[in-house]
Amino acid sequence: MSATIVLVLIVVGAYLAAHVAFEWLARRFMVVSGAEYLLLGILLGPSVSGLIRPGVVGGFAPLMTLALGWIGAVIGAQFFVPALVRVPGSLFRIAFIEAVLSLAVVSAAMGALLLQLFPLDLQAAVLPAVALGAIATASAPSGIALVSRILGRRGPLVQQLEVATAVDAAVAITAFGLLLGIIHPVPDVVPRAPTATEWVVISLAIGIVGGALFHLFLGGERNIDRLFIALAGAIILTSGAAAYLRLSPLLPTMIIGAILVNTSANRDEIKEVLGRVERPLYFALLIFAGAAWEPGAGAWALPATIFLAVRMAAKIGAAWAAAAVSGAVPALGAGWGRALLGQGGLAVAIALNYRLIEHALLANVVFTAGLLSVLLTDLISARVADAVLWPRLRRVRKGGRGEQRPDTRQG
Repeated sequence: MSATIVLVLIVVGAYLAAHVAFEWLARRFMVVSGAEYLLLGILLGPSVSGLIRPGVVGGFAPLMTLALGWIGAVIGAQFFVPALVRVPGSLFRIAFIEAVLSLAVVSAAMGALLLQLFPLDLQAAVLPAVALGAIATASAPSGIALVSRILGRRGPLVQQLEVATAVDAAVAITAFGLLLGIIHPVPDVVPRAPTATEWVVISLAIGIVGGALFHLFLGGERNIDRLFIALAGAIILTSGAAAYLRLSPLLPTMIIGAILVNTSANRDEIKEVLGRVERPLYFALLIFAGAAWEPGAGAWALPATIFLAVRMAAKIGAAWAAAAVSGAVPALGAGWGRALLGQGGLAVAIALNYRLIEHALLANVVFTAGLLSVLLTDLISARVADAVLWPRLRRVRKGGRGEQRPDTRQG
C-alpha cells in the first residue's frame, strides 16, 4: 500500500474516530481529547492491523520532526516577558520547585530500576532515566478552563496550575535538550569532535540564531498566510538542523518561539498562526507515535508499570512539598498536584523524539512508558482534576458574598 493511500486512510480514520466514536466517549466518560488518536495509531500500526508498516512510519519522519518543532515553538510562545512579570513570583517559585523535584525523583528512581533490570552501567543508564524524568515532568491539567469559567475569575489554584503547566513544559524540554547535548554520540570528524559543552552551546545557538534571523524576515508582517510560510520555514529549518545533528528539535524551537513573541510587534498574529496549525500536527504526531510502537518481547512491562506509579507519587509529592516550602498549602490544598497528572502532547513528543534517536538505549522501554502514561492520564486526569477542583468550587459558593473566596485569604 502506497504512502499516499496510507496517509488518506489515516486522515479519514482520524476524522471518524474523533467525530463519531470518541467524541461521545469523551463526553460520557470525561476522556481528554488526544487519547483516541494515540489509540488509533496503535490500531493502524504494524503491531495490530498492519495497515501502517514500519517503513511507512519511517518515511514520515520529516513530518514528525516538524510536529516536534512546532510543539516546541508553541510552548516557547507562552513566555511573553511583559505578561510574565505581572504574575506573582511565588507562583513561579512553587512551579519551579515542583518541576525540578519531579524531574529529579523520577530520574533517580528510574535510573536505579534500570540498573537492576538491564545490564547497564551508571553512565549508560543516565540517558533513558533522565528521558523518563523529562516525560514525567510534562503536565497538562484538565478541567481548569471549565472551572475557571464557572468561577468567573482567576482563582489562585487555577492560576498556579496554569503557571505550573508552562514551567513543567520548559523544564522538561530544557532537561531533555541538554541531556542530548551532554550525552551525545561521538561523530567521526576531523580534527576533533565537539565536547559535551559545545554540543549544548550548539543546541542553544541553533534556536538563538534562528530566532534572530527569522525575526528580521518576519518584521511587521501581519498577513496570516505569509506569516505561516515564514514560521513554517523557520521551524522546518531549525528542527531539521537539530535532528540532523542528533539534538532535540524541541529546545531550539522553544527558544525561537520565545524570541519571536517577545521581539515582534505582530506577536498576536504569530500566536494565532502557531495555534491554528498546532492541533492538526499534534494529532498527526499522536497517530504516528502510536503506529511507531512495537511491543517487542515485553521487556518494557515492568519498567513502564513502575514508571506510572513513580510519576504519580512524584508529581503529587513534589507539588505538596513546593506548596509547603512556600507556605501556600492553605491556598492551594495539599493535593493540588493531582490536577497535574495529565500529560498531553509534550510527553508524547519527548518520548517520540527519544524513539527517533539512532541507537538510543532502551528506546522502546522509554517510548512505551511514555505512551502508556499519556494514555492512562488522558483517561483519568479529567476526573482527578474534577475531584480536586469541584470541592473548592463548592466551598466558594457556600462562602457567598459575591467574589470573595474563603480559601484565597491565606498564602
